[in-house]
Amino acid sequence: MIFIQGFEHSRITPEEFAFLQQATASLDENQQRYFTSVYYGKRRNPQDLMLATLLGFVGAAGVQRFMTDQIGMGLLYFFTAGFCFIGTIIDLINYKAIANEYNQKMAFESFNMAKMTN
Repeated sequence: MIFIQGFEHSRITPEEFAFLQQATASLDENQQRYFTSVYYGKRRNPQDLMLATLLGFVGAAGVQRFMTDQIGMGLLYFFTAGFCFIGTIIDLINYKAIANEYNQKMAFESFNMAKMTN
């Protein structure tokens, strides 16, 4: 299976891998290649989001929200110092869930794009 070969050395979580394997089961080989290239360019690594969240404690609050295309929340965090650091602390606890939610949205978009290719 092309999908497995494309992601075996990347830093995806086992939960994400299982989700992606199930999502791409109906794609043919060319569609799986296309999906892999598009998805890998869009996905966010949970550790990168954790590091971006930690930046919120030194003055750049909200970077993690910008990285996950939540522009409104990013601006709100930036101008309120991460809701006085409370929101930043919550995001630090939930960084994996934020990354997984974003990655599932990107997988859905990538899947739809791959289904449109022939």
